[in-house]
Amino acid sequence: MLLRIEPNGLVRCLYGEEIELRALGALTIRRASHVEPDDEGRWLADLGPVGGPVLGPFALRSEALDAERDWLEDHWLK
Repeated sequence: MLLRIEPNGLVRCLYGEEIELRALGALTIRRASHVEPDDEGRWLADLGPVGGPVLGPFALRSEALDAERDWLEDHWLK
């Protein structure tokens, strides 16, 4: 699990259950993206909630989820 700790104490991460996040303090959880099928059953990862692009289309939902995680780790958590 990657954690980005900013100078003001704000911690950003992709939600996971590897550690108990409540131990870090009060939580605010918000959606960073939407992974949804298009009209043809292909998968898109819309990173608009964090100012990112729409990735895809992908044949498999798992491919869209992998691309979503990779983009967030490379652009939002660095």
